[in-house]
Amino acid sequence: MNRRQLILTAAALPLATLPLAVPATSLADTAIRTRWKVRGSEGFDALCFLGPLSGKPFYADYYRAELADILPRMSPAAMGAMATVQAMADEAKFLLGPGLCNTLSAGPDGTLDAVITSLRDAERVIAPVVRTGENALDDEDWNALMRYRPLVLTVLEGLKEAGFAALRSEFLGARLSGRIPALESTLARYDVIAEQERLLGRPFNDASLEVILLHFSKPHGIKVRGQRFLTHHEYPDEIVLRNAAHEMLHPPFDMDGPTARLVLQTLERDPLLTRVVAEHNPAFGYNSIAGLLNEDCVQALEQIVNERLGFARPPGEYWRRQDEGMHILAAALYGLLKADGYDRTGGDFEAWMGRAATTGRLSPASIAEAASRVLELPVDRLWSTPAAA
Repeated sequence: MNRRQLILTAAALPLATLPLAVPATSLADTAIRTRWKVRGSEGFDALCFLGPLSGKPFYADYYRAELADILPRMSPAAMGAMATVQAMADEAKFLLGPGLCNTLSAGPDGTLDAVITSLRDAERVIAPVVRTGENALDDEDWNALMRYRPLVLTVLEGLKEAGFAALRSEFLGARLSGRIPALESTLARYDVIAEQERLLGRPFNDASLEVILLHFSKPHGIKVRGQRFLTHHEYPDEIVLRNAAHEMLHPPFDMDGPTARLVLQTLERDPLLTRVVAEHNPAFGYNSIAGLLNEDCVQALEQIVNERLGFARPPGEYWRRQDEGMHILAAALYGLLKADGYDRTGGDFEAWMGRAATTGRLSPASIAEAASRVLELPVDRLWSTPAAA
């Protein structure tokens, strides 16, 4: 699947909360353009459950009770297929559940049955959407999906036979019926899309933004096709807002275009960033310089959106902890953008990145210096290998 994009759609989210502030731009100042919709999805929940079902502690530790309930009913064939497809995904450095959510979001997701049906008929239902247009899957990525398909279908059919729908209902219950209207009421105050357009320098397709609340999505926030993202129903309002501020910024510009290639030529020679990619926990994703560029551009812009709308965390504290401190590039880009007053003026972000690359502002020394200021760490302590630490 499109590893340049899909591996990197997910980011582990800290659950620390802050009081929500009044947005810098309120309803009294101007009409809110962002049209919010909130709903649930059994189909996406089933795909996300592949993480816990794999047994990986990164996921399973959140869902011990649910696993204890359903594992005795899972067939040996389904669990064998789960182990095989997870090993394939690990070898490819592919986040299985989040990546499948992104690709299969081209089809219906309301029920597990709907996801199974669309995957069986992927050539007719999925291919016309994901093989054309922005972020299209190339032959290699499509062939990877076809290799995964029989194994994933075996797992999903095993989940269906083991009573996944009843399991989800037991643990999620009626909580969505109250959470959805309450969250919609909060979100209606925040014009996230207007801020994102101001910083990217390009309009979105429309002003709608769909939040899909799941039970089995921890610890990820996941961008899927269209202006939609997946998040956990228990996350506080400010985390959902940060998800929204983050996910719709992907990709910040054409990650296969000339500006991205120019920037990558510089970053791929950066010894600090190459160390980060090589040494970080691969479960977080971002397993290439290209992936790190995509994610860290978005994190830098997201921090500015969060500050403008009143739900930001202190940047240094946040990036020192986030994904074990690997997002040094995000901190540096944020510092450079703030130094330019870009948070106040907005502009064309792709053009800004191109100028930064050609004027030496993305050199190893410049990135380290800017990150050091934001992270409040000495240059020689910006990164410690997690295993060594």
